[in-house]
Amino acid sequence: MRSLRWWWHRQQLRRMKLLVLDVDGVLTDGGLWYDPNGQLTKRFDVRDGLGIRLLQQAGLQIALLSGGQGGATDVRARQLGIQHCLVGIKDKVHALNTLQMDLAISPAETVFVGDDLNDLAVRPVVALLLAPADACASVRRGADLVLSRRGGHGAVRELAERILQARGGWSLLNNRGWRDRND
Repeated sequence: MRSLRWWWHRQQLRRMKLLVLDVDGVLTDGGLWYDPNGQLTKRFDVRDGLGIRLLQQAGLQIALLSGGQGGATDVRARQLGIQHCLVGIKDKVHALNTLQMDLAISPAETVFVGDDLNDLAVRPVVALLLAPADACASVRRGADLVLSRRGGHGAVRELAERILQARGGWSLLNNRGWRDRND
């Protein structure tokens, strides 16, 4: 049964065109750090960032969709060349539907990674709902796949490698490495 399920997930990952990531608890560990001036700072995993760049190079659209405010998230999105950085979102389903329409991408071509209760709401409008290992219990139960890595600690990189494996692009990268290209 498990191999059949993984085969189905591989098929979905092969077809996907849009990867949507929650931020706090997926790209970060969910902690909120404040500097002495009261400014919010966040820690992002550099390997997750490279995973995103690899997926972009493979032709996938990447979007960030967060209920939290911008700031560090906006900066990280710019650093990674993510054009769709939706922050301060109260209705994730509406925002995701709008993004899908704008990009002419169907729910069947969309994968979402989330970690908390507000992320469960997008389930009806995505092909796969994925969760980092440390997502809340309800999200882990409702997810199509729970990643082995924690949010902010390589979960997105793990997913990037799985997507590239499903599409047949991982072995070349794994053997030859990757060079950033500005094309």
